[in-house]
Amino acid sequence: MRKGSRIPNFRNLGIHLRVLLLHVCLLGLLTIADGQPGWSIALWATQLTQLAGQWLPPLLLTMGGLTLSYPLIVRLPYRSGLAAIFALALLLTALCSHGYQVWISPLTTAQYLQIMLLCAGDVALCLYYLALLQRAYSPAIAEARLQALQARIRPHFLFNSLNAVLSLIRSQPQRAETALEDMAELFRVLMADNRALVPLAQEIALCQQYLNIEKLRLDERLNCQWQVAEIPASIMIPPLILQPLVENAVYHGIEPLAQGGMIVIDIHTQAQDLLLRISNPLPPRPDKSGGNKMALKNIRERLRLHYDLEARLKQYEAQGHYVVEITIPTRPLSEVMHG
Repeated sequence: MRKGSRIPNFRNLGIHLRVLLLHVCLLGLLTIADGQPGWSIALWATQLTQLAGQWLPPLLLTMGGLTLSYPLIVRLPYRSGLAAIFALALLLTALCSHGYQVWISPLTTAQYLQIMLLCAGDVALCLYYLALLQRAYSPAIAEARLQALQARIRPHFLFNSLNAVLSLIRSQPQRAETALEDMAELFRVLMADNRALVPLAQEIALCQQYLNIEKLRLDERLNCQWQVAEIPASIMIPPLILQPLVENAVYHGIEPLAQGGMIVIDIHTQAQDLLLRISNPLPPRPDKSGGNKMALKNIRERLRLHYDLEARLKQYEAQGHYVVEITIPTRPLSEVMHG
């Protein structure tokens, strides 16, 4: 088992759409491979419809069963979860086959065994495809940690922060001690293997620690306004999603301005989603370093890994401010254990 492997989230609309599309493609290939002399598009469409009529009922029933049982399956160890998926798919396919035999047409033993073997192969193919999809986006997690760690050890951050702490040791020893604790916590989080989701409150605390450190360096030039609605404690988000955006706001928005500016962080729920919005003033000359785009690309990839099509990220300019918005589905703790 690969480190970080996890059961696909069968409550995710994107997973269902991908599985359905995969089956349509497979059925289309099967009808082409089984084409008779005088093949035509009309004949192919007829054969595809007939084959889909046979396979879609057990497929939809299996997907519905996996959706309902996902909170239980996700609590199992990875291999046990895979075994449970296979067992549930075979059971529901057997029930569909029995109904077909009773109400439509009898099935021979050979046909019944063929259906079950095809079902097992079908489940294995789908799980393999979803695992490949997960692996395709997994490098974004390690890349995010590396980018954030490199940002932490930039001379402009590390050396200036240490100098600020040194200047406070005699005059404000308590504040200097707090700053060192914040820096230690930042490095601890960045060095961790950030694959699992974390409580939203933890990510907010990390951002506040980062801003406290930058405040030592930028002083009155850096101001931050938090607009955080009452958020359920069970909401989980990917780690290092909010903090890099706040860092970009400081590095690309506040630091280039001689007078500084205000960063506005708005977090609230909207229907069944969580909305994260970070706004900072635009500098007089656009930054061409590309660091901002790299961070956004990485965050977009990690959102795709965790939420597939259910998460959105967009950035835009409005009234002299640069705004980044992230919308993710609210995920209670029970749905991300062992995920």
